[in-house]
Amino acid sequence: MKGKIIKIVSNQYTVYSEGKAYDSLAMGKVRLQDKPIVGDEVEFELIDEKYCIQKILERRNQMIRPAISNVDQAIIVMSAVEPEFSNVLVDRLIFLISYNDIEPVIVITKMDLIDESNNIDEYIEDYRRSGYKVICTGFGDELIKLKEVLKDKVTVLAGQSGVGKSSLLNRLDKSFALHTQEISRALGRGKHTTRHTELYQVAGGWLADTPGFSSLDFSWIDSKVLIEKIKDFKIAESCRFNDCQHINEPDCAIKKGVEYGNISSLRYKNYLDVVPLCNQRKEWEL
Repeated sequence: MKGKIIKIVSNQYTVYSEGKAYDSLAMGKVRLQDKPIVGDEVEFELIDEKYCIQKILERRNQMIRPAISNVDQAIIVMSAVEPEFSNVLVDRLIFLISYNDIEPVIVITKMDLIDESNNIDEYIEDYRRSGYKVICTGFGDELIKLKEVLKDKVTVLAGQSGVGKSSLLNRLDKSFALHTQEISRALGRGKHTTRHTELYQVAGGWLADTPGFSSLDFSWIDSKVLIEKIKDFKIAESCRFNDCQHINEPDCAIKKGVEYGNISSLRYKNYLDVVPLCNQRKEWEL
């Protein structure tokens, strides 16, 4: 049989196949060759009254932190207020997500709570102008838009704790069982209760809440590869040097694009901030 791993707890794997979930074990040869992760498409069979994973099928993509495979898109959930919107955090998530060839989608909650002094609209326009999909909630029509985004997709859920991720998803699907978050007013942030990666059926697709995103670890990222993945930097004009890092090099097309207003100066600044964090680990440490 073929199925998808939707949950892993210790050495117990839950495989979903044709409308049913099977508690399964991974054969020793499978664990030694390539450890199974959530999202894997696998072949499994019943052996001595136990379902056993025999083979991991080829992965379309794979994230290391969090460990999940075959992802179509990642929804970055941030709040406009309580906690305050952080474009730095959004961009770092965009960089990590894009690095793995996964499409980022930005969802901003609590838009109905902003006042006239809030400049969130400027950030929204900046992301949309750069080609990112942004959905704002708090106006009553967000559920229809989110269902359209989630349908027939494998989606990773990421974002700051306490922004209303679980509450929003519970509105999408009453059976969604994640614990809702409570804002810690003293700290100005939420408490993340998710402890493992698990895929849930929501709005006609598969969705995962992923605790690993909270670390925002760039140490394993190759900065040269990251440059090629950031949507804002995919322009027709070429830099003078093929290995341009878009930092101090002369005749850099990206820096010119920022100067002329064709590339987001916010995204560029946040890119410069993460470059020193990259390339910190050797391959054997990953």
